[in-house]
Amino acid sequence: MQNPFSIMFGKEPPRMISRLSQSDLVIRTFTQESPANQIFMITGVRGAGKTVFMTNIANQFRKENHWVTVELNPAVDLLRDLASKLYNDKSITELFKRAKINLSFLGIGVGIENTEPITDMETAVTRLLESLKRQHKRLLITIDEVSNTQEMKIFASAFQILVRKDLPVFLLMTGLQENIDALQNNDILTFLHRAPKIHLSALDMGSIADSYREVFHLNVEQSRYMARITKGYPYAFQVLGYYTFENNGDYKAAVPACKQYLNEYVYDKIWSELSRNDRKILYHLTQCKDGSIAELREKMDMKPNELSPYRSRLIKKGLINGEERGYMRFVLPFFEDYVVDNSWEWG
Repeated sequence: MQNPFSIMFGKEPPRMISRLSQSDLVIRTFTQESPANQIFMITGVRGAGKTVFMTNIANQFRKENHWVTVELNPAVDLLRDLASKLYNDKSITELFKRAKINLSFLGIGVGIENTEPITDMETAVTRLLESLKRQHKRLLITIDEVSNTQEMKIFASAFQILVRKDLPVFLLMTGLQENIDALQNNDILTFLHRAPKIHLSALDMGSIADSYREVFHLNVEQSRYMARITKGYPYAFQVLGYYTFENNGDYKAAVPACKQYLNEYVYDKIWSELSRNDRKILYHLTQCKDGSIAELREKMDMKPNELSPYRSRLIKKGLINGEERGYMRFVLPFFEDYVVDNSWEWG
């Protein structure tokens, strides 16, 4: 039997837990006759399942004849990438040829006799979308791991114009919270301030336990124990399941490999992106009883207003939970141990 769990980032695993309410929100919004929104921004910590969530939605739209789906590469000229992928989509390319859309000047397709070539990329995309609209088709664009780049700013500005022209274009973007914030806070892209965000947090613990119980034939207590190890972190759900399968269902033997894998492939990257003060605060938090903020401030000799920006940033990064007044809790499994092991400056 093939391992039903996957440790490969971004690929939809055979065994996964759906986020039904959030995916239904996107699908229900985009399929309305007059959609209230034509964009959703998907955020969450590394390993939260952003790419898989977006891909799953795109696959559902891909099954519908009146929907066209295009995945764009955020590192290239996004408008050109969109025009090229649309024009060369075999399912709709004849539609554009019949509409005599000539993109040969832009290096896309071939020339059309007695038709003046379009020389502007934004005009090209507009013409393609107008053609789709006449055929009662809608376009879903997906972009993974966006950031505040020049290419993204140009594309977002063009997307805003396309929406104002009442064209049937819809956008799903994933990104880390700080990258999404930087993009939204750009003065030119004011419409993104209103774009709804879907934050992917912990998975339902009962669903995790049920999944482990089904795959490994565990009792209720054992499956709940496994679920608690993951703390609901989607990638930990996959990694622990993967190594438990490789250890013939021995979940206790799988824990060391799970911990090491998370450290090397997730937490090293997260740690490298933190400021020195962020790291220092996280280390001192590990030394506080029950995550007491009062004790943390005392250890660091910080006033409440001095700690507040760091607390907010660490919550946005998905590393701590600040829901309980006066306390900060670590969110990710084994991350508290990782912080202690890698804080040699203060430990």
